[in-house]
Amino acid sequence: MAMTLFAEERHLSSAKPPLVLLHGFGGIGALWRPVTDRLFAEQPLLIYDLPGHGRSLESEGIGHAGVMAKAILADLEKRDIGRFHLCGHSLGGAVASLIAVRAGTRLSSLTLLSPGGFGPEINAVALRRYGLAETVAELRGAIVGMMAPGFEPCKSDVGRLADARHRPGATDRLMQILASFLVERDGGVGQGTLPLAAFTDLDVPTRIVWGLEDPILPVRQAKHAWDGAKTIRIAGVGHMLIEEAPDVVAAVLGKALSSG
Repeated sequence: MAMTLFAEERHLSSAKPPLVLLHGFGGIGALWRPVTDRLFAEQPLLIYDLPGHGRSLESEGIGHAGVMAKAILADLEKRDIGRFHLCGHSLGGAVASLIAVRAGTRLSSLTLLSPGGFGPEINAVALRRYGLAETVAELRGAIVGMMAPGFEPCKSDVGRLADARHRPGATDRLMQILASFLVERDGGVGQGTLPLAAFTDLDVPTRIVWGLEDPILPVRQAKHAWDGAKTIRIAGVGHMLIEEAPDVVAAVLGKALSSG
C-alpha cells in the first residue's frame, strides 16, 4: 500500500505563506540544510522528500515529473496549504515548474535551480552512477562528478544520503524514476522536456539559477525559459547549487520571499 509523502514542516503556524522545497533526483529534503540555514530563522518551510526518495520511498506519485507534481499538489491540499512559494532543484525544478502551471494564483513565487526539462541534453551516465551509489565513498565520488572542479560535498550530508540509500529498494526506485524521464534521442539518451509554451502566460515572479559549469544539464538550456523569467548564471559552479552556492541561492530566495 502506498504511504503518504514525507515533508519536514517548520513554522507552519505563521501567517506567512510557506516556502516549499523540492530536491533533485536521488536527493533527500535534508540536503537543503546549507540553504535553509541562511534563510530567515522563522521562515515557514515545507521540505519534501520527493516520491520514491528518502522517507517517501513508497509514497504516491512515483514516476516522471508530471506524476510527482500531481502528488505534491494533492499533498499540499491535504495539508490545507493556501498560498505558497516554491523552489525546486534539477528534477525538483521540473516538478516545481509543472506545479506552477497548475497552482494558479496560489503560487507567490517560483525559483528554479538548474531545472530539468528545459532542453533534451542530460548527462544520463552521471545520474545513473549517482542513483546506484550506496556507500559513502560511492556517493561522494558521484556527487563530486556533478560539481565544478574544486568543490567537495559535506561529509555529514553524504552520510545522511547513504543512510537513505540503505533502505530496502531505494536504488531500484531511483532507477525506475530515472527511466521515467530519460528518452532515446538520435541514437543517444536525452531527457523528456517540459511543455515550455504553456508557461508564456505564467503570471508568477520566476527566477532561474544555473551554474555556468553544470556538467549534468548545460546552462545553455536556460535560454529556453519563458519571457518574464529572470535568469541568474553563476560562474565557477556546477550542478549542485545547494552545496556549491548556498549564499547565492539563499539571497535569491530571500528576494522571492520578500517580493512575491
